[in-house]
Amino acid sequence: MTIGEFLLRRLEEAGVGHLFGVPGDFNLELLQQLEDTGTMKWVGTCNELNASYAADGYARLKGLAALTVTNAVGALGAINGVAGAYAEHVPVICIAGSIPLRSIERGLGMHHSMGDGTWDRFLGAFAQVTAAQARLTPHNAVTEIDRLILTAWREKLPVYMELPSDIAYLDVEVPTAPLVMAQPPGDPERMRSCAEAIASRLSAAKSPAILVDQDADRYGAAAEVTELAAKAQIPVAVTGPAKAVIDETFPYYAGIYNGKGSAPSTREAVDGSDCLLSIAYRPIDGTSGDFTAKLPANTIHARGHSFDIGEDNYQAVTLKEVLRGVIDAVPQVTSRPAARQPTAAAAGTPADGSAKLTQAAYWQALQGYLRPADVLFTDNGTSYAIFGFDLPPDCTVVASVTWGSIGYSVGALLGTLTAAPERRHLLFVGDGSFQETAQELSTILRHGHKPVIFLINNGGYTIERGYMGKSDTYNDIANWAYADLPRVFRPDTTARSFVVKTVADLQGALSAPNDTMIFIESVMDPHDAPAAVIHSSNNGAELDYGPRGPQHRANAQLKPA
Repeated sequence: MTIGEFLLRRLEEAGVGHLFGVPGDFNLELLQQLEDTGTMKWVGTCNELNASYAADGYARLKGLAALTVTNAVGALGAINGVAGAYAEHVPVICIAGSIPLRSIERGLGMHHSMGDGTWDRFLGAFAQVTAAQARLTPHNAVTEIDRLILTAWREKLPVYMELPSDIAYLDVEVPTAPLVMAQPPGDPERMRSCAEAIASRLSAAKSPAILVDQDADRYGAAAEVTELAAKAQIPVAVTGPAKAVIDETFPYYAGIYNGKGSAPSTREAVDGSDCLLSIAYRPIDGTSGDFTAKLPANTIHARGHSFDIGEDNYQAVTLKEVLRGVIDAVPQVTSRPAARQPTAAAAGTPADGSAKLTQAAYWQALQGYLRPADVLFTDNGTSYAIFGFDLPPDCTVVASVTWGSIGYSVGALLGTLTAAPERRHLLFVGDGSFQETAQELSTILRHGHKPVIFLINNGGYTIERGYMGKSDTYNDIANWAYADLPRVFRPDTTARSFVVKTVADLQGALSAPNDTMIFIESVMDPHDAPAAVIHSSNNGAELDYGPRGPQHRANAQLKPA
C-alpha cells in the first residue's frame, strides 16, 4: 500500500471520517489520494488556524480528529489551535505536508522554509505543544503512523507528523489487521487494590463528595461517575471546563466548583468533604476562584492512568476501569439527601419587552431557549454567562477555558457541526471574538449547516474593559453589519438574520424556526456585562498587574452595578 493511503486508512479505522485543512503544494499529493480513495471527506477551511479549531471541536464529539496543512507557513498557522488542544486535552492529529525527503537529505533550499538548510525547526516547535512528533520516511511510516494515532487517542493530546511530499505515493509493506483503538490493559492487582482503597474510604466517610474536571469526559468515564454517585448518594461538583459532563438534572449534581466563586452549598460539599474523590482536577485562576480553592488534605486524586490515595500512588491503572471497580465495591446507600439544585438563570421578573436589551434580560431569555442534547459554545468574553445556565439533559458545552484563545468558538463550531449535524448547535459569541475567525462562517454556510448564532454587538472587548481600559480605544473594534454577513458569504443563503435591540425583538427572533441557520445580532451597551464576568475580570486585573497597576485609576474598569 502507498504511505499516503495507509495513513488515510488508519485514520478511518480510528474513527476519523473528515479531514480539515488548507491545501498547499506540499500536501496536495495526500489530498489527491483522499479524492481518489474516498476514504474520508475533505472539509477545507479559510485558514489553518480555523482548521485546528475545527479539528478540536470535532474531536470533542467524535473522540479523535485530524487536519492537514503545508510545511512551515501552514503548520505555524495551525500551532495556536494545536496548543489549545494540548491545554484542553483534546486528541488532534496535525499532518504537515513537508519538504521532499530528497531535498532534506541533499540540503536543497526550498520555499516555505528558512532557506538556511535546517529542517527540524517545526518538529521542535510542535514538540512543545504535542505528545508525540515524527517525520515519516519509507522505513518508519507504518510504525510511526500507528504510534502517533494511538498516542493521541490514549493520552487525549494532539500529535504532529510530517509527511514529506515525495513519499506519499511510495509502496510499503503494511499490516492487514485494522488498528485496534484500546487502552493498554491495567495491572489486575493494582486496579483491584486501588478500587478497594477508594471504596473503603468512601464507605467510611460521613460527607464524601466527587469533583469532576474535563478529563472525566475525555476518558469516557462520566457515566461511571454518575453511577457511583447514584449508588453511594454522593454529591458531584464540576469545574467550569467540565460543565455538562455531569447531567445537571441528576439529583446529586452539586453545581460548579470555583473556590470562593462557588455557590455556598457547592463549596461546602467540596471543601467540607471528609473524603473527596477528585477526577483530574487542574486548578487555574479561572477555575479555582483565583486560587481560593482549598481541597481537603486527604483528597483522592484520580487521573487518566494513575491515582494518588494518601501516601500510595497507583500506576498501570485506568480511570474508567477503577471507577467500575469502585461501583462494584461500595455498598448501596439510601440515607443521604439529594444535593441542592442550582437556581435557574431564568428565575426572576420577566423584562419589559419594549425596554432596551440588557445583558441580564438577554441571558434570562436565552435560558428558556435551551433544549436537551444541545451543543453550546462560548467564546472568551461576556458569553461566559452560559456557565450560569441550568442545562437540560444530554447537552454538551464546548469552550476553551484553560487556553482561552479568542475566536476559537467559530472554528470549533464547524468541527462539531461536521461531527454531529443531527444535533442543535448554539454559538454564544461577542463581536470581538467573532471578528478573529468570522470568515469560517462562510464554510459553515457552504456545507449547509444550521446553527443558531447569538452575537453580542457592544463595540469591542467587554471582558477586557473589566480588566482595564473601560473607555480606551484599544478595547474598541470596527462596527460590522454582522447580521448581513450570511448573505455576504453566501448570496443564495436561506439563513434568517435578526438585529435585536429590545427584549421583544429578541423574543421574536427566538420564535423563528430552526430549519436553516439563524443569526441573531443583539445590540447592547459597551459598558453592560454580567456581574460574574465583571467580578472575574476585576480580580484578574489584581492578579495580572499587582497593587501598583493602572487598574486602580479612577474609572479604569467596568465595575458591578
